[in-house]
Order: sequence, then structure tokens, then C-alpha cells
Amino acid sequence: MTFNKFRGAWVPLFPLALTALSLVWIADAPAGQSLFRNTAVGGVAIDTQGVLSQPPVEVVKQFAEELAKQARPVPQKMNEASQLRRVSLKQLVQALRTANAAKGELPDELRYLAGIQRLKYIFVYPEEKDIVLAGPGEGWTVDPQGYVVGVTTGRPVIQLDDLLVALRSVDAARQGGITCSIDPTEEGMARFQALNTQLKRSRTEFSLDVLKEMENAWGPQQITFSGVPETSHFARVLVAADYRMKRIAMQLESSPVAALPSYLEMLANSRLKVTTMTPRWWMACDYEPLARSEDGLAWELRGPGVKVETEDTQFNQDGSRDTNTGRKTPLAQKWAETMSANYDELSAKEPIFAQLRNLMDLSVVAAIIERNGLVEKADCDLGLLTSDASDLTLAAWNPPKTVATSCSFTKRGREYLVTASGGVQIESWRVAEASQVNPRLDGVHQNAKMTGDSWWK
Repeated sequence: MTFNKFRGAWVPLFPLALTALSLVWIADAPAGQSLFRNTAVGGVAIDTQGVLSQPPVEVVKQFAEELAKQARPVPQKMNEASQLRRVSLKQLVQALRTANAAKGELPDELRYLAGIQRLKYIFVYPEEKDIVLAGPGEGWTVDPQGYVVGVTTGRPVIQLDDLLVALRSVDAARQGGITCSIDPTEEGMARFQALNTQLKRSRTEFSLDVLKEMENAWGPQQITFSGVPETSHFARVLVAADYRMKRIAMQLESSPVAALPSYLEMLANSRLKVTTMTPRWWMACDYEPLARSEDGLAWELRGPGVKVETEDTQFNQDGSRDTNTGRKTPLAQKWAETMSANYDELSAKEPIFAQLRNLMDLSVVAAIIERNGLVEKADCDLGLLTSDASDLTLAAWNPPKTVATSCSFTKRGREYLVTASGGVQIESWRVAEASQVNPRLDGVHQNAKMTGDSWWK
């Protein structure tokens, strides 16, 4: 059964603050499909060589229109909003097997998991031999950017493809977490360091030509993943969210949230000391201790889900990077805290950030199930969902490999800033380790029980 879906340490030199950033274009189409179908994740695309770049606005518009034409009507009952949309994993497996027997494409309701927009609960029912996932959900539509979102909330729905990746990557997540990172190569950093030395000695005045020289010195930056297949939709969401975060930070695009200025705006308007010219930001899990029932058959995810973290980055003369410096530029920390505080509003304006939170929820759910032996407690066979060797295979997409460096700048005294690193880090197992008993879940667990053969409720 083939599953397819719609289709460096810098010193003050010039009288400005310069920022170097990777521009990313992420495709949401399987390898070999046309550019027209390469624009669904974060409004970006990837070519067959793995190069990310920005698609024209008209292509994004055409893609969204085509996607909307392909969408099938949402079943009437599924179209109704619910704060506790439930999906039975046992019955989901059966529904997928039935769809496979029909030898057609998966119905949209399976692709989009009955319209669930966040996962909030995990319920285990040993007598029914079932595990049920639950959270808010409703019918869906295609928005102008090509996101599949709730008809009233505008929040992206969770996709079956991402659930499969989370379940199948749970062991890899336990060993080293799930990560995505965009970084300069050591060769690029070495060239950049040499250019910096040359410019200092010659006292060259800053110009757009110099800016171009800097971009060329950095050259293409590398995109790396761990814990999940780089060809997956899951990986594309990770890199798209990282890309959008840095574009907002570096003022390469306007922030959609008034309370979240760019880092460059903060830099220009602040007297806080800048201890490094290469701050690094990444998005990480941010959950409160999980709630669980006394018997361990009901679990609840709590907390905002995502936060932004930062750390100073330093580069050696040979271009190698000193990691884990433990230092944080106060202004970079302030920007990280500001984005974290406004993440909900940002997610409502930019669905890619809500999609990232969905991935974190899915990863935490997978870790809870595995760590607590919930499949064994339920005595259910979820091999179709959890095994890479099952008949349900993931679609393969062009893997993102490199991005071109682009620069932006703003003036601050005699300083300029260069930043070229960031990413996403999902430590789902660490989240799964912290839990507290909450008696309230006993009642929620009982009331959420599903009857009949339907895979959703």
C-alpha cells in the first residue's frame, strides 16, 4: 500500500549590523513531480538536486487552487467541530487495510485523520484491545497558501503521514532526539573568515557589492536531519519552520505578529551588549509534566508545546564551530523569549508553526506509547502503522540538502551581525519521562470510550 497525499565569531568592523541567513524553498511533492506541485509546506520548494528556494507567488496560488479542486467533500458528521475528536488506532489499521483492498488512493478523511488539529489525549482500552488518540478537530479546507486547515480555526490538521513517521522513528528519537539544522560548511566559514580578515586590513567600506562577496564566501549551507527520514513530509515541516523563524528574526520578511519584532529591530533599538555576532536559535519542546491516570491507561499532553532557545556560536579560523558554549547573548535570548511568548498567535498567522507543534505532539505521543508499553497493555497489533516493513509505505520527496546564503543588515553604531545557524530539536523521550497522576483523567477516559466499528468519533 503506497501512501500518497495532495499534491562565526565576528568582530566590529562596519557601521551596521549584518545578518547572513539561509533562504529555503521547500517542496511538498514527491520526487519527480513538477514544480507546480512543489509548494505546500511553508510556501517553499525543493528541486531534484535538493536545493531549497522561494517559489513565485503565482505558483503558490496555482498550487492551492489545484489542491482545492482535488479535495473531496468532507463527510457531514466529520465536518462538525468537536473538542474531543477521537481516532481508534485499532480501527484505523482496519480502515487502511480496507482502503488498500479497494486499490485506490486513500480517502481524505484517512489522510487527515478525521480533521484532528492537535493531539491532547492518549487512551488505552485493554478490553477493546485499542489505543485511542484524541484532541480538537473539525472539517477541513485548503487555505490560499495550500495548507489543509480547519474550516473555522484555520489551524492545520494532523496528517497520517506524520503520525507514521513519529511512530516508526520512536527508537531513533530515544537514542538522539529528532533534529533539523541549517549550518554553513567549514569550508564556507573558512572562506568567510579569510574575507573578513582581508576587509579589516583594507578598511573596505561596506556596500552591496561587499554584501554579495560575503554571500559568495559562505556559499551553500547544509541541511541535516537526525531521527527521521530526510525524504519525509515530517522533515520538510521541520526545515520549513526553521526557515520561517530565521527569516522573521533577520527581517527578510515582515513579522505577522505586532508583538514580535525582528531581531534586527531589537538590535537597532537596544543598548544591550552583544556578546557574539553569531547567535543561534532553535525551536524545542516545551511541555508541562504529563497528566496520567493512576492505572496508566489515560495520558494528557499539557503546556504550550514549543519554545525558542538560543546559544552563542563561535567559529574558529579554520571554519570549525565551537558548540555548547553555554553562553547566551542577552538580546538574542530576549528575542527567543518574545517568539516563545507569541507562539500561539504566530501559529494562527503562519500555519507552518502550528504544523511544527503537531509534529512535537506526535513525537511525544509516540514516546509515551513506547516508553509505557501501551501497545502491550492494549494487546493490539499496530504493525501496519509502526513498522517500516509494513505494506503502508511513505511517499518519497526530494530531500532538502542545501540552501543559498542571503544577507540582510541594519545599522547599530560600529557593529554588524552575522548569523547562519538554527534548527529544531525534539527531545520527546525527555518529555515522556515527567508525569503526574491526575484523578480527573479517569472520568475523561471512561467518557471517551468508542463503540462500534468506526475508526473515528
